[in-house]
Amino acid sequence: MLFLTFFLGIVCNAIGYIPPGNINLTVAQITINKGLKQAYSFIIAFGLVEMVFTFAVMRFVQWLSSTVKLGQTIDIAMIFVFLILGVVTWRSRKEMPNTDTTDNKDSIRYGLLLGILNPMQIPYWLFLGTYLISHEWINIGYLSLGVFSIGSGIGAAIALYGFARFAGYIQEKFTLSSYIINKSIAILFFTLSAYHIGKVIYVHFIRQ
Repeated sequence: MLFLTFFLGIVCNAIGYIPPGNINLTVAQITINKGLKQAYSFIIAFGLVEMVFTFAVMRFVQWLSSTVKLGQTIDIAMIFVFLILGVVTWRSRKEMPNTDTTDNKDSIRYGLLLGILNPMQIPYWLFLGTYLISHEWINIGYLSLGVFSIGSGIGAAIALYGFARFAGYIQEKFTLSSYIINKSIAILFFTLSAYHIGKVIYVHFIRQ
């Protein structure tokens, strides 16, 4: 049973990081600008925080799902997260890539920070967590959730590793400049921020 719980954690969270978002796009950016080793440091740090994050959300999934304004808060938070990441990426688009891997501290700190500031995963785990618990795929005991959360962190790391390798492959295969890639990632961040702005406007001003 614990093996199934562990496997579910890996699969569920790996799938959760496939759609473009702030984390996988950041991994792609780090790979392009600083190299794969720096991206690996980010991924490991992020994966460790993701284990704790998943455990906390799954443990309190019923309480969080009853918080009426949680969805609104997440949308507003994501507007600022994507906007900030977009501005940072846009401003660094002309910087020359630096693949010096002698110091990974910045990538580690960045991974820890984004692991904590990752509100997009909350609605994902609220939906999926409620489903898994209600169908008794996993239980809310500390051991079961601990095993599930470890699998979750590994699943996130696997998905982000795939993004890092793919970003490196795309840059090498098509000889794309870091300027073009950074500019494209910045535009994606701005687009995602605009999406959440539109969602908030629709929910609060149009639908009502």
